[in-house]
Amino acid sequence: MPQTFATTGTIAAIATAVVPQQGSVGIVRVSGSEALQIADSIFQAPGKQVIESHRIIYGYIRHPQTQKLVDEALLLVMKAPRSYTREDVVEFHCHGGIMAVQQVLKLCLEGGARLAQAGEFTLRAFLNGRIDLSQAESISDLVGAKSPQAAQTALAGLQGKLADSIRQLRAKCLDIVAEIEARIDFEEDLPLLDDKKIVSDIENIISKITRLIATADKGELLRSGLKVAIVGRPNVGKSSLLNAWSRSDRAIVTDLPGTTRDVVESQLVVGGIPVQVLDTAGIRETEDQVEKIGVERSRSAAQAADLVLFTIDATTGWTKDDEEIYQQVKHRPLILVINKIDLFEDELIKLLQSEIESPINNIESKIFTAAAKNQGIEDLETAILEQVEIGNIEASDMDLAINQRQEAALIQAKTSLEQVQITIEQELPFDFWTIDLRGAINALGEITGEEVTESVLDRIFSKFCIGK
Repeated sequence: MPQTFATTGTIAAIATAVVPQQGSVGIVRVSGSEALQIADSIFQAPGKQVIESHRIIYGYIRHPQTQKLVDEALLLVMKAPRSYTREDVVEFHCHGGIMAVQQVLKLCLEGGARLAQAGEFTLRAFLNGRIDLSQAESISDLVGAKSPQAAQTALAGLQGKLADSIRQLRAKCLDIVAEIEARIDFEEDLPLLDDKKIVSDIENIISKITRLIATADKGELLRSGLKVAIVGRPNVGKSSLLNAWSRSDRAIVTDLPGTTRDVVESQLVVGGIPVQVLDTAGIRETEDQVEKIGVERSRSAAQAADLVLFTIDATTGWTKDDEEIYQQVKHRPLILVINKIDLFEDELIKLLQSEIESPINNIESKIFTAAAKNQGIEDLETAILEQVEIGNIEASDMDLAINQRQEAALIQAKTSLEQVQITIEQELPFDFWTIDLRGAINALGEITGEEVTESVLDRIFSKFCIGK
């Protein structure tokens, strides 16, 4: 159910993650016209400290009527317009955990604030002109970043790199409309319209929009990550591969088949991409009820994964069991991992490779590993990056990675501009040119927020955490 934002009044929320008995510092944020009054009623600064904007003050938070001590804290005041929301903002930096911040929040609510809705602080920053809509989305991306590169891309968006590009394209479209409409209103007083220049300008805008659209898939990878399942029959070294790759002992490793009974997860970063690795139970027919459940979960994990690492044992080569598993996963994006090559002499490896490749020539991506000795991990990561066709991503290459909403708006803008090209080719009147040009202008404006509806704001800001 979409939420309806009431952007009036003073709002308050806990702005930090609350972890029972673990948080060292918790922040309660208040924004609005009554923020300073609330701070003055519950915060006492000992000595001769003067509460000034953008200065941290030490003191005590007390109940305004009973004077009961609630917490020893720091107070940060940020007066409008030099604040995150461009309203008066105060922050109480309390002791972490649950009780302290909840008690402070309760005092703020009793003092006249209301509980902020999800994303309402950032929504006010947008409505008050401090940031545009693309920057607001970058804030959400930064909070949820799963890798340094994802964070760097979000920061680039927050600094306005996407917004600047969109505004330049939109301004160019507005210039074209202005030229055309001038000919409509003052045709006799102005020289003939340079059709060729208009066509060239539109082609240039379409080209730039196309380049922006091309960043959508890479941006989605940075934001959402890649789900990779390690699949194979029992005892081929799947858990050893996970441990070597994650540089940990997440999975139990023994010589006994069927040791892994459930899916074991590990979070990694490969070439700047967050990767969720799933070590699955060995797939085989079994009468053990617990293992049977694990096998079914393994099959489900393989079907849900973006990429399957189909692992076989170099010491046994391609077996009938491998063939059966392959038939279940061959329709998924797949890399063949040939493990345990350390158990062979070097002069036999080439022979082994040629023998193993023959039954599965249709698998293009193959790597050789010795997981127990941490060999082949770099080759594995390279193969994964090649599978997703992005190579080694650098943060500088991802400065303008767009999200799905922005992609849809850009596609709409491109479609409208392509229709303008058709209109010009058909030599239709100028009025028809401007209809689709304005469609492109509106679509571009949706990205930065010049053109935006309440439903779009609901969809964007409802995904934020409360307090941001």
